[in-house]
Amino acid sequence: MRKLALLLALPLALPAADLFKDDFSRYPPGWLSTPVGLLNAAIQEYHYLPHRGVPLAPWTNPIVHDDTWIVSDENGKSYIEQHAVNARPAEYNPLFITGDEEWFDTTVEVKLKPLSFDHFAGLVFRYRTNRHYYFFGLAQGKLARLAIRQPLDKQFRTMDWRELASAPFTYDVRRYYTLRVESKGPRIRAFIDGQLIFDTTDSEILKGKAGIAANAPARFTDFAVSAADPTVAQINARIAARERQLAELRAANPKPVLWKKFDTPGFGTGRDVRFGDLDGDGRIDMLFGQNIPRVRGDAFSHISCLTAVTLDGKVLWQSGRPDPRNGLLTNDMPFQIHDVDLDGRNEVVLVRDFQLQILDGATGKLRASTWMPRADPNLKERPYELNSGDSLAFLNLSGRKGATSDFPRASGRGHSAAGATEILVKDRYKYFWVFSNDLKLLWQGDGQTGHFPYPYDVDGDGRQEFMLGYSLWSSDGRQLWSHDKDLRDHADGIVMGNFSGDPNAQPMVYACGSDEGYLLFDREGRILKHLRIGHAQSPSIAKFRNDVPGLQLITVNFWRNPGIVSLFDYQGNLLKQSEPVPHATPLLPVNWTGAGIEYAMLSGNPREGGLLDGELRRVVMFPDDGHPDLAYNVLDLTGDSRDEIVLWDTKSVWIYTQDRPAPAKRVYAPVRNPDYNESNYRTNVSLPSWRE
Repeated sequence: MRKLALLLALPLALPAADLFKDDFSRYPPGWLSTPVGLLNAAIQEYHYLPHRGVPLAPWTNPIVHDDTWIVSDENGKSYIEQHAVNARPAEYNPLFITGDEEWFDTTVEVKLKPLSFDHFAGLVFRYRTNRHYYFFGLAQGKLARLAIRQPLDKQFRTMDWRELASAPFTYDVRRYYTLRVESKGPRIRAFIDGQLIFDTTDSEILKGKAGIAANAPARFTDFAVSAADPTVAQINARIAARERQLAELRAANPKPVLWKKFDTPGFGTGRDVRFGDLDGDGRIDMLFGQNIPRVRGDAFSHISCLTAVTLDGKVLWQSGRPDPRNGLLTNDMPFQIHDVDLDGRNEVVLVRDFQLQILDGATGKLRASTWMPRADPNLKERPYELNSGDSLAFLNLSGRKGATSDFPRASGRGHSAAGATEILVKDRYKYFWVFSNDLKLLWQGDGQTGHFPYPYDVDGDGRQEFMLGYSLWSSDGRQLWSHDKDLRDHADGIVMGNFSGDPNAQPMVYACGSDEGYLLFDREGRILKHLRIGHAQSPSIAKFRNDVPGLQLITVNFWRNPGIVSLFDYQGNLLKQSEPVPHATPLLPVNWTGAGIEYAMLSGNPREGGLLDGELRRVVMFPDDGHPDLAYNVLDLTGDSRDEIVLWDTKSVWIYTQDRPAPAKRVYAPVRNPDYNESNYRTNVSLPSWRE
């Protein structure tokens, strides 16, 4: 106690150097971001947008889907205002953040005018992610508050705060208050208008970015961060060391070089592309889908145009009328490329105009069709008599043997895809139907379906069971177990498998359950782990780390806490967490080097994108050469087992490969989900395999 008293009595070193200053006059007056047309803010779940209105650098809006920040002037002086009333104040709060993760022992100051007595407004310091930071500010019209947001919630959709201090403080909405926090090591001193309010210690986070936060309307101006001269020198040295390490890692990796590019005039699209051999020449082609939203933004979209193109840009066929207005989407679309009749040539299977259709892959001509089932008359939202479909996948429920296997048993028991000719079509988010490959309805089911199924042969009989939502279904339509009724948000990504590296271990089920966070089940459905890390989605499983047994699962958050990337081991232990960009991404595994370790891709943007290693460092960056970066996919196109990266927007496609050859003797050649089960929502699995 005597040592603590002496520590609290010591004066903090006076800040002597500015790290950052801003009065927000850099921004034009008005909203800093706006919605994108008819689409909801989910556009940034699976697409990269540098901004939605105004470039924000050197700031970021971490809650990127909320258009909460505006800039204007008051008495000739600029301010930034959080202008919105947060409809979910228990779940998150708007933030505006700047700086570097190496900032430490800083003084953070801002002038704040609260415009409401509801909730809170103030400054943020030692920021790691939008779920983990310190807050000091004014609350509820009567309090000064110092607290730390915890990265894991204890309750569903409820922020977990650890309160450090609070004190009565009555404030007005007609004037500005100067808030200041001085931190040095664990010690934190907080001031309002020069008056010391709190003097305490806490060491949970000792460094990080800084910014502002408000859960009700409030104005801010004159934001500043400073530190003592020796501290600034140390911060700069740490940043320089980090950049040197990154430069070394990037130099050791192959650089992306352009392999092919072509334009997509009029028929381009967002992340609504399928890959497969359409014309039978043994080479991969691309199928571009355009859609027209109906009823509302992302529930009843209609496929309006399909365009089949070779990787040299030659149009093979087109079905429907192209229109560049119909390129973007915020949902899945029910179409795939697959040899559904096992005759050695691919077809296109889709739901369009309330019909399940099969098109000839080479020509796009209709070969067969059947009407979709009637919509349940008891549905709350039922604009049509027939179901219009949400996503489509192929399963092997009959045990049929195929000529080839995209996901062979040798790479992991249960993942066999040979003979996957049954067609599963689902709505959003209650019903699903299973059809034979001659379009006969076999059976149907219902539940909290989530977005996309994951097939897995659990018992080794050659017929696949499948996970859909939080339920395991048998090949003949029996629900084997389910948590659909006791988990309150849908499964964004689900997967089943043995990823331990021990061939005798039992498979487990991994779910990224939206606001339920991360879940791990055993094969009988018992919940082994449940971590509320935020709105978890877009999981991928691959060998991202050599120092960790088995495979690892990587996932990213979106709604109310976007951009937080979490890496788990196969047992559900959280290994690493960071917030590289304030939006989501498919996080596809990339076999870039062929050496046995994969990377996870953020986007193709030359500044905010790149490939992450297992330490969540950007170890590969794209050249700043004008390429598109709206959407991407990853697959081996040159035949050397390593991945090419396909980047596109609504106007063009650019494909990148490595600037150096693959390893000469032994190349990593992981086995992936089959291309015929593509989805914005599937769990991407990359199973270890080598090619001699």
